Amino acid sequence: MEKSIRSLIFITIITVFCIWVSLPTTEGIHIDSDGDGTTEINLNVQLSQGLDLVGGLRVLLQAELPPGSFTAEDLRQTANNVGKRVNALGVTEPTVQVQGNNRILVELPGVRDPQVAVETIQQTALLEFVNFSGLSGQAQDFINARILTTQQVMIQNQRGETNDGTLLVNPLTNLPFETVMTGAGLQAAAAEYNQGQWLIQFELTNDGASIFGPYTAANIRQPMAIVLDGQVVSAPVIQAQLDTGGVIEGRFTEDEAKQLALQLRSGALPIPLRVESAETVGATLGQESVNLSIRAGVIGVIIVFMFMLIYYRVPGLAATFALMVFILINVALFKLIPITLTLPAITGFLISIGTAVDGNILIFERIKEEIRANKPIEEALEAGFNRAWQSIRDSNFSTIIICAILFFFGQTPGASIVAGFAVTLVIGLLVNLFTAVVVTRTFLQILVVVLRQPIERRAWLLGA
Repeated sequence: MEKSIRSLIFITIITVFCIWVSLPTTEGIHIDSDGDGTTEINLNVQLSQGLDLVGGLRVLLQAELPPGSFTAEDLRQTANNVGKRVNALGVTEPTVQVQGNNRILVELPGVRDPQVAVETIQQTALLEFVNFSGLSGQAQDFINARILTTQQVMIQNQRGETNDGTLLVNPLTNLPFETVMTGAGLQAAAAEYNQGQWLIQFELTNDGASIFGPYTAANIRQPMAIVLDGQVVSAPVIQAQLDTGGVIEGRFTEDEAKQLALQLRSGALPIPLRVESAETVGATLGQESVNLSIRAGVIGVIIVFMFMLIYYRVPGLAATFALMVFILINVALFKLIPITLTLPAITGFLISIGTAVDGNILIFERIKEEIRANKPIEEALEAGFNRAWQSIRDSNFSTIIICAILFFFGQTPGASIVAGFAVTLVIGLLVNLFTAVVVTRTFLQILVVVLRQPIERRAWLLGA
């Protein structure tokens, strides 16, 4: 009994936490332990919904380089950088997939501003720190001008392009300006508001510091241009050696600073992309259909509860409590991970509820057999759970293997909804291994202790 009490306390703590996480008003845990405004713990919880539930934006991107001029790894890296950018847009669980040998499909559920999203995805954000030494009197004249740099010449050569003659060169040498370092040398970048203007604070990688530190040390009081996609955004004078990072100024608006910082954090795209198609996708189910689906699920769960209570009585009551805990844990995990809920994903969750009930039925039928063999109640309960465990374990793990196969094939373009179904079903199966055995056992043992006399006089209360 003492062990059951400890288990009940543990289950209660988990249940209370899951109830809190599952509440629609819960947005996360944000704790400032130092009291200085710096958040030490920052846990966001949200219920992510897919395109079929909330709609959004679907963008098909086409590589601008001719086939054969880049590798499959270049395309995967480009898709990875695109994924970083759309994740930072704050949309709910975006999908980024390589299609064929020169396309990338991006799906953004619940996206608010399609134009900004497309621009952020497509922008190459080639950042360059350019040598402007010797141009002290002319540096500011190049602000907003488009210049030719050694990095751009290298990129043009890779693409088989030639300079069109519209870009400005270094007036001192009549050669392209020298690129000291690109954005690849940045470790982090963040938009900040300081002294009445928006700017971008950046940190360097070890490789970036090995280039930037010596260069700035050797060129103190000389201008250096900060160039974005060939356009000079600012030309500050180097005031000191910069070994760890610095500031990019350029009279940015708030949106411009945040978008540029996002692009710099995400890295330049190895392959330039153009938008092949962009379409706003409406919720295919519609709000009324979603409400009806939720109502049908609730009715189904209530019917299962009634069946368990009527057919198994006291064990059915324990199973009902355990099933409530099962649902709460699943919903909490969906928000904590988070899992994108699409219609197939919700279907996987509902199927997992059925497997949870199936596990309880195996246990209760085994208990009934032990009671009919005239074993004491405590021994019957222990034997029922122990002997049913192997069947529950093997059944769940065989289904998990199938889900793993579905998830693997769900990684192919156009089949992501299969992966969502597999993920929610696997989560339900794993949670069921805990609730069907530990939670149901604890509840049933406590109920048997509380209702011992009625149960001893009326064996049918145990379903026997």
